[in-house]
Amino acid sequence: MQFRRPKTVLGALSALALAGAGIMAARGQGGAPAAPAGVAGSFEVSGVKVDVSGKSADIARQGGWRIAQRKGWSMLSQQLTGKPGSLSDSALDAIVTGIVVEREQIGPNRYIASLGVQFDRAKAGSILGVSIAVTHSPPMLLVPLQYSGGVGQVFERDTAWARAWNRLRAAGSTIDYVRLRGTGADRLLVNGGQTLRRGRNWWRTILDQYGAVDMLVAEVQLRRDYPGGPIVGVFSATHGPDKDPITSFALRIDNGDAIDALFDTAVTRIDKAYQSALTDGRLHTDAVLAARPPVAQPAPVEAEEVATPTPMPSAEASGVAAGTSLSVQVDTPNAAAVNASESAVRGVPGVRSATTTSLALGGISVIRVSYEGPQAALRAALEARGWNVQEGPGVLRIRRGAAPQASPTPKAQ
Repeated sequence: MQFRRPKTVLGALSALALAGAGIMAARGQGGAPAAPAGVAGSFEVSGVKVDVSGKSADIARQGGWRIAQRKGWSMLSQQLTGKPGSLSDSALDAIVTGIVVEREQIGPNRYIASLGVQFDRAKAGSILGVSIAVTHSPPMLLVPLQYSGGVGQVFERDTAWARAWNRLRAAGSTIDYVRLRGTGADRLLVNGGQTLRRGRNWWRTILDQYGAVDMLVAEVQLRRDYPGGPIVGVFSATHGPDKDPITSFALRIDNGDAIDALFDTAVTRIDKAYQSALTDGRLHTDAVLAARPPVAQPAPVEAEEVATPTPMPSAEASGVAAGTSLSVQVDTPNAAAVNASESAVRGVPGVRSATTTSLALGGISVIRVSYEGPQAALRAALEARGWNVQEGPGVLRIRRGAAPQASPTPKAQ
């Protein structure tokens, strides 16, 4: 349902790679393709331009990658230390963990490309004498919201904006994105309508479902002059249920076929804005969102009341006093089952409230029930409504069963 920072990369590229492909090739020592461990802990330099000729397309490409390693190291040294640096090819082979193909054109004896180079963070930091410590954000649920034709969509349909965020190489980002695939329950829980809600209780339930502690909304509004013509994308990035603004900007392309390039540029820019907000302290977790609502506790029983015989022995036998709370466990294969179960329990006479406190779509959810009466009475009422009920101390486990049968009339003696 979700995926985090990529920890592996693809193997060697085909000799006939398409222009504009975003493919990563990992290189071990000696230039042999390998799948490096710890790519998520890499320094990455992008936008390295190469133009190399050779006796064949493969020789030209290998030469281009070799030059990209040298240029990439010089650029990395300039960024981290303020002055360019150089290393031998053998030393570079030992610390380069990947070559990222951003755009490339391959001819019979020529290779033109824009590449990214990834360097092992620990080895590169040791050589350059810089700190390799990285502070990451807590897990943040990413919501890619796209408005096109006046309609807002997240995962209701597959969108190019959501695909662009899934293409983001978050290895070098300080934001711990929780990115969803948009399948199964994702379309029900995270949609365009949910982004407009500010209520913390339901957001907290969704975040718990995906193992996140906060949420980010990356929004784009597409404006087209005519089909296939120029497109203007108005982008904004917000944080939290209140949609605190982080950044906003607009980008334009002249051809609708370049929509993926437009989105990739915007994703990179928004990611940098989120990282800057984390550094500035603006990406802190919402205190209200992190707080848990208090759970109702049974009223304390006075000492003299303990000695007084209870008028309801069935409640005493169940271990739950009248007018207190208990948990009801129920199977919830989908979101509709959650609402139906809550409504069914809430409709039992004597039930003052029924709220889902633990949501598990496809599993067993927990409903916290406040009931005016003993546990045995609630069990009897649920069984009378067609539920199969199993009872434990302070807990009822309910399943849908057959309709209740009428009790046989006793014969007169």
